[in-house]
Amino acid sequence: MYIKRHIEPVVSRIAKRKPVLVLTGARQVGKSTMLREVYHEINYVALNRPLVRESAKENPSLFFDTYKPPVIVDEIQKAAELFDYIKDIVDEKKIKGQFYLTGSQSLKLMKNVSDSLAGRAGVIKLMGLSIREIVGLSYREPFLPTEKHYSAIGSGTVLDYDNLIYFIHKGSFPELHETESDLHDWADFHSSYLQTYIEKDIKDVLNIQDESAFIKFIKAIASLTGEMLNLTKIAEICGKDVKTVKSWLSVLESSGLVYLLEPYYNNFNKRLIKTPKLYFLDTGLACWLLGWNTPEQLVNGAMWGHIFESFVFSEILKSYYNDGIVKPPLYYYRDSDKNEIDLLIEEGDTLYPIEIKTSSDPKKSMVSAFRCLSANKTKQVGTGAVICLAKEYLPLTENVWMLPIGMI
Repeated sequence: MYIKRHIEPVVSRIAKRKPVLVLTGARQVGKSTMLREVYHEINYVALNRPLVRESAKENPSLFFDTYKPPVIVDEIQKAAELFDYIKDIVDEKKIKGQFYLTGSQSLKLMKNVSDSLAGRAGVIKLMGLSIREIVGLSYREPFLPTEKHYSAIGSGTVLDYDNLIYFIHKGSFPELHETESDLHDWADFHSSYLQTYIEKDIKDVLNIQDESAFIKFIKAIASLTGEMLNLTKIAEICGKDVKTVKSWLSVLESSGLVYLLEPYYNNFNKRLIKTPKLYFLDTGLACWLLGWNTPEQLVNGAMWGHIFESFVFSEILKSYYNDGIVKPPLYYYRDSDKNEIDLLIEEGDTLYPIEIKTSSDPKKSMVSAFRCLSANKTKQVGTGAVICLAKEYLPLTENVWMLPIGMI
């Protein structure tokens, strides 16, 4: 069963403006499935098939005689030879919506796009299913903690506690939601996913001799989700030097599996921390890597708070990506006095502060760091929120709301 994706109107919009659409995102998040659903009448070719890939590499000039545009080309980064031919075709014909290119390794893909298709391609990112998509909510605007958003989303995704924990543990890969699946299916999927990711994505980019060290590395990344990035700590865990870890991390980031949230920084406070915060974006994959094999183990485990925060951040990030915003205005705040705000959303001249807590009854003390933003004379402070497990949307202070997670 296909679950309608909120990014579909963005795809249609870009296809009317550009000859090439480039859709990036992690393996198995539904890129080609979505494009084939929306554009089921046009040609489709997958370059992960060896014979097709060999044809594209050896005879690129003939390739698009066989697969005539408009065409969806899946895993385009596997045949970089095609990019110059795509450029020639779009420059000659000047027709919009001719090429729909997908790739799960955006580091390689975007280099080719910038070299050959600058100005000709619209780029968007797709993540796994959002809770809004899973429950069939049509509301698709980027999240902001404002009255306008709360009014538009209404009661939001009405999920009881058990269902919410189930979704956080299950993760967002579409295959797990298209049919009924049990914990054995969940474990089998993620085991296969990791092996496929290493074999088909990682070894294309990195010359990894020690696969066990890479698995230790990716488990370390999952265990540090929601924390400030510490390359030295990660290097110690997997037994590699910092330079190697930095290289491996950049590939995880470009694969769409992790996100480095930059700190908010300008001249209003010289004591701000400049280290990014690390988020592992799919909480289901993170749970499997860490051995949290049931929702109950997750909630009772030491990392429940960090997994919850990662889930909330991921859902907010999806709402921006699904609106075509590839560089969302999302940051976090931390200064040398250890005042920290989990998330800042910058909208024009306004900063919206957000805390993320597993509590169902948040306290005013949880938002005490919001006061630090008043020192910034170039931005005003908008309404804030504590996104949490509360059942009702209620005021916490004069300018901060207690927000159930279903309303993001």
